Amino acid sequence: MTDHSQLLKLAALLLDYPRAEVREESLALHGLIRMATLPEALRDGLAELLNELCQGDLMDVEARYDGLFERGRAVSLLLFEHVHGESRDRGQAMVDLLDRYNQIGLEIDVAELPDYLPLYLEYLSLLAPEDARSGLAEVAHILALLAVRLEERGSAYAAVFQTLIELSGERPDLSALRRDRQQEQRDDSLEAIDKAWEETPVSFTDPAGGCPSASGRRPSQSAEQPLQWVAQPVPQVQYRNATQGA
Repeated sequence: MTDHSQLLKLAALLLDYPRAEVREESLALHGLIRMATLPEALRDGLAELLNELCQGDLMDVEARYDGLFERGRAVSLLLFEHVHGESRDRGQAMVDLLDRYNQIGLEIDVAELPDYLPLYLEYLSLLAPEDARSGLAEVAHILALLAVRLEERGSAYAAVFQTLIELSGERPDLSALRRDRQQEQRDDSLEAIDKAWEETPVSFTDPAGGCPSASGRRPSQSAEQPLQWVAQPVPQVQYRNATQGA
């Protein structure tokens, strides 16, 4: 039986930038998926994604990944992108999240921001199962939104987000999100990206509005302050092989 921690590590591995290591460990990862205590449809979805990551030239797989996650913000893997956008609140939220990592000894040694989803999943994999489930529940509404948007794009990555929702124990209204999704304008076209660049102000003199460096430096803010996952009204991390225990 696959435990909660292993599934979180697997999700982090699948969502991270495509690497040769995934191909080298594909047989073990397929075995982990088959043993997972998940609905069959989710296991099939994860296996389909793993197959996609292991087939063809790795550079082509990387190009598809970039085209999906690096164009526009709609399916960004930076969690606070979907909550705070470019507001000043995002910087403090980053500090609070980084403090959580430091408190359990998770050191960031990759050039990623603390809210990078694979990094957050690695953090959750180190917690007790109930605490990890609560951590997923905190972001379930973001995971559901991303699942729906990836479904709409016909991406096999949707299975990872559906799996994380299952692990969270939450039941977000996906039907309502799908209806809302029909009213959204996709932001990954060249025209939309050009427009976003034109409209986004850039400041080189206001550090308060920026995000902290993912250098692993311990912030002064206490971890007792809750993270702001819900919007207000209107590192090189060495991810361990998912087949290993926590």
